[in-house]
Amino acid sequence: MENIIIGIDISSKTLDICVKSKQQVLHFKIDNLQKEILKFFRSYKNKQLIVAMENTGRYNWRLYEVLATFNFKVYVINPLHLSKSLGLVRGKDDRTDAYRICLFTEKNKEDLQVWKPMSKGVKKLKILITERTSRVKMKRRLLKQQHDYKLMKDVGLDKELLKLNKQFIAQINKQIASIEFKIEAIINEDPEVKHQAKLMRSIPGVGKVLSWIMIAKTEGFTKITDPRKMACYSGVVPFEHQSGTSIYRRPKVSVFADKSVKAVLHLAAMSAIRLNNELALYYKRKVNEGKNKMLVLNAVRNKIIHRIFAVIKKQEVYKNPLLLS
Repeated sequence: MENIIIGIDISSKTLDICVKSKQQVLHFKIDNLQKEILKFFRSYKNKQLIVAMENTGRYNWRLYEVLATFNFKVYVINPLHLSKSLGLVRGKDDRTDAYRICLFTEKNKEDLQVWKPMSKGVKKLKILITERTSRVKMKRRLLKQQHDYKLMKDVGLDKELLKLNKQFIAQINKQIASIEFKIEAIINEDPEVKHQAKLMRSIPGVGKVLSWIMIAKTEGFTKITDPRKMACYSGVVPFEHQSGTSIYRRPKVSVFADKSVKAVLHLAAMSAIRLNNELALYYKRKVNEGKNKMLVLNAVRNKIIHRIFAVIKKQEVYKNPLLLS
């Protein structure tokens, strides 16, 4: 049976759909509503279908809900992966983007990971982590504003604005605490996820926030199972830049990374090197050897990721060698 490839360009209100077969290429535009999506895919329920789309966050959710009820092969493509693969292109619109998704999937489907529906608990976790991150950023901006209020002393607004600022921060702190309570409740509802969190938190430097993020990003260690892939995704792996004998730069981490994960890993590494453990000894030894502190700290981030995946694989808590000896 012939494979029909469907590429979908997603927006908040509409879906631009390209249906590509050997005989023809068809284009459709439907509303991004569950009823409309279900109606469209029912017409292909007896076909051998490959469905591909970009990851656009919450705008994908209605598609996910419908596609979970069918037996189609589904790919969710990283937008950066797609844009970097296009080469030299001119022009951009939703219809063209849907066609380009079809072409990309046709060429690369053997190398892409098939999408699987995530559990309801992981979905809730991702939503709450996003909400928490949004409020943490908001709080950070408000704290920065407090320094500017000193400049308004001459017009008599400094104390009033500072008071409002602090009230707003207090409200945000309450919301963050409420969200964190809900996240922990979701973690504790699932025995397997609860055990994973316990294993991770036994590693020096790994706290609640990093354990939440690792569970969400790996979807309970089912989507990402290789620590090297997670390290690459988090932007803690240095890459070579060399060609022949004339071009050479020292290895650097890639800018193509999840900055939110990297930021939390940095805090975990900073915490780990202050504690009594092998990571702290490694950091001190390398710095004493004259290594750049940030390079060593990046190596500690990498080691934390590998330890996280190790305890999950072995299903054993981390044993600090310094405390065992």
